[in-house]
Amino acid sequence: MVAIIKYEDVEKSYDDNVIIPDFNLEINEGEFVTIIGSSGSGKTTILKMINGLLKPNKGTVYVNGNDVADENVISLRRNIGYAIQGNVLFPHLTVKDNISYVPNLLNKKDKEKTENAVKKWMKIVGLDDELLNHYPHELSGGQQQRVGIARALAASPEILLMDEPFGSVDTITKKQLQKEIKRIHDETKITIVFVTHDIDEALSLGDKVLVMNDGKIQQYGTSDEIKNSPANSFVKELIENK
Repeated sequence: MVAIIKYEDVEKSYDDNVIIPDFNLEINEGEFVTIIGSSGSGKTTILKMINGLLKPNKGTVYVNGNDVADENVISLRRNIGYAIQGNVLFPHLTVKDNISYVPNLLNKKDKEKTENAVKKWMKIVGLDDELLNHYPHELSGGQQQRVGIARALAASPEILLMDEPFGSVDTITKKQLQKEIKRIHDETKITIVFVTHDIDEALSLGDKVLVMNDGKIQQYGTSDEIKNSPANSFVKELIENK
C-alpha cells in the first residue's frame, strides 16, 4: 500500500495552547478514512493541514511524498477536493457554473472537457440535468450538498477532504448522502478523509476510523477493530454511548 498522506512528528499550537502535541499517521491511497472525536480534539485541524489551510508549527505533512509546506498552494488545492458543512456554493452562480468553476480554471479554453466533467459528476451525485441552470436558493438542502460534492470532485482530484459535510441536513437526507458518498468512493477509489462527530457515521463509512481526543490518536483501525477491540476507556465509552 502506498501512503498518499503522511504526518510526521506534527505539532500545532496557537500561542501557548498546544492543539496537536505529536501526531504521526499514514493514509494509504484509495482509503476512506473517517475521523471522530470530542469537540476540540483536533479533527478539523488535522484535515486542514492536508491542503495547506493550516500549517504545523513543527513536523511535516506529506501529500504524494511532497512536503505540503514546499508546494504551490494553488496547484496543491486543485488536486484536493474540499467539501464542508452547509451551503458554501456561490449564490450568484448556477449549479452548472458552481460545478465547473475549478474545471474552467484547469481546462482553460476546452469547454467540452468542462461540460463533460459537469455532466459526469451531476450523474454520479444523483442530480438531474434539469437543475443545471438553477441557483442555490432554488435547491433543497440535500441538493445543495450534492452540488457541493460534485464541485469538490469536478476536477477529478486524487483526494477529497470532507468536514462534517452532512451535519446540516435532516436525518433522511443524511442517510441518502452517506449512501451516495460510499458509492462514489467505491466507483472512483478516490482517497477520502472525512471528519464527523457522529460515531455511527464514522463506523459505517470508513475503511479506517481514526479516534482522536486532546489532539492525540486514541485508536486507528477498521470499524470492526474499533467496535470489538477498543484501545482504551475513551474509545470504549464512545462506542457504548453511540
